[in-house]
Amino acid sequence: MAETSEKRKLVRRSAEERVAEIDTKITAHKEAIKKLEEKKHAILNPKPRTSKAAGMKVLIAKAKEAGLTDEQIAEKLGLKLDE
Repeated sequence: MAETSEKRKLVRRSAEERVAEIDTKITAHKEAIKKLEEKKHAILNPKPRTSKAAGMKVLIAKAKEAGLTDEQIAEKLGLKLDE
């Protein structure tokens, strides 16, 4: 009961301290908004994905552009062409 009769004194912070605290909160929220904007951008503009078959076609096309024949490509892969 003795504790309840004693009043705790509240320390009043200065206006500058309160403004500084609000500014730090604003900065934190702006960073969170920036991260959310980046996620939104990633969702709206996804990276193009290619299937394995499409990737293989591109790979074989580049090998042929480099001057390799089908036999040479198969030899490098350790495969045998049945003709």
